[in-house]
Amino acid sequence: MESLKALPRLVRRQFKAAQEAGDLTFYATQVSILRCNDLPFQLRFSPTLANKPKAKKSEGNTKPVDPFESPQKGLFIANLEPSHYLVLNKFPVIPNHFILATTTFKEQTDLLEEADIEAAYRCLEAYRENGEELFGFFNSGNFSGASQAHRHIQFLPVESMRSGIKPSEEWSVLADSLLKQKDLPFTYFASEISRDATPGQLHELYVKMHQQACLASEKYQISSPTGTPLISKSTRDHESPISYNLGFTDRVMLLCPRVSEGLEIESADGNKIEPIALNGAVLGGTLLVKSEGEWQTLQNDFSKLQHVLGAIGIPPAASSHNEHL
Repeated sequence: MESLKALPRLVRRQFKAAQEAGDLTFYATQVSILRCNDLPFQLRFSPTLANKPKAKKSEGNTKPVDPFESPQKGLFIANLEPSHYLVLNKFPVIPNHFILATTTFKEQTDLLEEADIEAAYRCLEAYRENGEELFGFFNSGNFSGASQAHRHIQFLPVESMRSGIKPSEEWSVLADSLLKQKDLPFTYFASEISRDATPGQLHELYVKMHQQACLASEKYQISSPTGTPLISKSTRDHESPISYNLGFTDRVMLLCPRVSEGLEIESADGNKIEPIALNGAVLGGTLLVKSEGEWQTLQNDFSKLQHVLGAIGIPPAASSHNEHL
């Protein structure tokens, strides 16, 4: 492959070629900026995404096909030796959305290994060295928005995340703001990243944040009025007992324990709307909806965003506060 320093150009080139060849389906979105406690969130609306093809199942098998077992040639970007490769998202709503996947199958619900963290930060550094920004996120567990069992981390170039936003509207990556801002309706754990941090040190930070999230989840489960089981009994030594999202930039790593995938909200006329489901992209400050009702309701009543964000995680009061490590 070309030097990893050429990664931003390589991703853009492959994305354009894949789109022209029909190897990926890009879903255009309308974008609006909402605010929660003065922090900007981009709301993207793609009605055609509701018709996205469902995951196929292999013949004679009830399990969905693993898209990362043998990646489609037109989506493949590059090998990232020794244990990962890069591939484009087949159904993106943001241009140049790409994925870091393990070459051999590893469970999405197992804790990330040092090699996973190292590979992720190699991608982040490649963009930084080109004067560009990259946001990464990892979904793990039933409440996290995870859709594939094969371990993978997703990446969105920040320039692409700004696509569709009006010049008059202000938006920046949420993850970077959370080193200073704490006023969100869900608990998160954040750590500033030193540019000379070793892969081992980065992995240590991740493990420490995950441990803190497990403790917060245990505490919340005991006091939770809903009785929702948040802690699962692990069947493997390295399986995470909680659902969570991990967010990355080259400046910060943050982790949010999850208690729900989303929230069903009401429109102004009192009608129930399909539940709004969020994945780790929310840590970058972006949400996606697929229905006109969701789109209009969230724009017309900003308090609905507060309710949705509050539903996905542990209330800050229940874990004392949002913590910085």
